[in-house]
Amino acid sequence: MALYDFTPAGFKPVPATTFSALGTLERQHLQAALRDSINAVTPGTETMVLTEEFGNWDGAKRRIDLLCLDSEGHLVVIELKRDDASHMELQSLRYAAMISTMRFDQAVEAHRAYCISRGKDASAAEADIRSFLGAEVDGPLAFQDTVRIVLAAFEFSTEVTTTVLWLNSMGLDIRCVQMRPYAVGQQTLVHIEQIIPLPQVAEYQVAIREKSQAQTAAAINSSSRDYSKFDLTIEGQVPLLRLNKRGLMLNLVRAAIRNGVSPDTIAAQIPKLPGPPIFVSAPLPEGIEPTFAACFPGKPAERWFSGDDELIVKDGRVYALTNQWGIRTVETADAIVKLTPSGTVTYAPAP
Repeated sequence: MALYDFTPAGFKPVPATTFSALGTLERQHLQAALRDSINAVTPGTETMVLTEEFGNWDGAKRRIDLLCLDSEGHLVVIELKRDDASHMELQSLRYAAMISTMRFDQAVEAHRAYCISRGKDASAAEADIRSFLGAEVDGPLAFQDTVRIVLAAFEFSTEVTTTVLWLNSMGLDIRCVQMRPYAVGQQTLVHIEQIIPLPQVAEYQVAIREKSQAQTAAAINSSSRDYSKFDLTIEGQVPLLRLNKRGLMLNLVRAAIRNGVSPDTIAAQIPKLPGPPIFVSAPLPEGIEPTFAACFPGKPAERWFSGDDELIVKDGRVYALTNQWGIRTVETADAIVKLTPSGTVTYAPAP
């Protein structure tokens, strides 16, 4: 993007230059300036510097230019190049992986050392981090699982931008920020622009990524669903054929209760996965037909067998059976069969 001097005579191009031509050093000048104005390269995200030149890990000689924290609790790796960004994305990925296990107490210690190196009050290091995050004065804190990456450089090659776009589509959060200096008289102006993702489409790209992740999770869950069918025989009657696992569990439980097994006994004996309780119950209402809405106001009907013909009435109470059974259908069905009188109910996988 060109920079122009706007005058009554028109637009006059401002000559572009490079940091190298200006004699700007990467660490002594560029990094030193940005550490006190870090939000210049993190537009739209409030950020604080934890430390600089961080390399507190075994077997690695390289150091993170600026290790930061954003207001949402993500650690942020910021890498700077005064010229082109060759291989920055690969280097930053290694740093993000190595820093991903950082604990809160380690971040406090790193920030304390940074404050000392800058001649600042180190005693408030922990309080400063907690205040920045809006956290309580005491109590445990943990950072987000995702480490964000910011690459700031004079220029980005197609090779780098293509890689970053692909990595972001895979769920990472990498931003490319371009810094272009311009010489204007005795001044040096720097145009700083986030080019990936473009700010105006960043929210849309995040929404697309989250939708894709949700679809992937749904596909995985769908592929692991139990579509087994069962044939159930109750008290020697005509078998109920090809019941799904919900239908099997409802009919087994109803048969057990009809044959004298109490709901409390069933709830105590069924090895169900963690989740909602086996039953919800309420006193049998007087003068009206029991319905799920009348007996269990506020309960989510979709998580229970809530039809009028599915509710169970026993000893002056109305029971609704959960329809959330996880993956332990056979184990659970076997437990109910054992509770009922011998030969009362039998079931088998449908052919």
